[in-house]
Amino acid sequence: MSELALLGAEIVAVSLLVLGLYFPRHRRRDLVVAYFGVNIGVLAVADALRTSTTATGLGLGFALFGVLSIIRLRSTELDQHEVAYFFSALALGLLGALDTASIWRNIALMGLILLVMGIADNRRLFSRYRQQIVVLDSAVTDQAELVSRLEELLGAKVHSARSQRVDLINDSTVVDVRYAMSSRRSAAPVNPVSPAAYAVHR
Repeated sequence: MSELALLGAEIVAVSLLVLGLYFPRHRRRDLVVAYFGVNIGVLAVADALRTSTTATGLGLGFALFGVLSIIRLRSTELDQHEVAYFFSALALGLLGALDTASIWRNIALMGLILLVMGIADNRRLFSRYRQQIVVLDSAVTDQAELVSRLEELLGAKVHSARSQRVDLINDSTVVDVRYAMSSRRSAAPVNPVSPAAYAVHR
């Protein structure tokens, strides 16, 4: 009975993670399928290995999932927040199948995962801070001048400006910029899906 209760709690938890947190905030239907598939796959295999009498098989199984958990699937590139949801779905699947002295401990850990993801992925948290790839139409090699131009262009405080490519022939600079918007400008909608890349012309 406790196993069924834990399974039910796991299904509710992954549904809240994917349909309650991820999809309303990021709207990627393909990853909804991926998260549910990863979660149920891990849950099924972990449960099968748990009931196995071979300790070696159990160890190999968890080692396999440890390897799989660090692979970023690249059919389309995953952003960092999508990787976090991927790990969360995997962790919920494991918690739903692991033996425990009390199912409430596993359920509490599931709740902790949901709580952390709900807070950490809130659009209002650090909403002033942005990251963009900016393409300037001139080759800028001086760091102070680069920061000054970016702050004027973005109307923001630049915290980091790392040149990815300086093209002296075509007269262009590609910069990875980390910056903080002013309170007034940060009120504009933020795209949470991926960093924007755009060309800037003077």
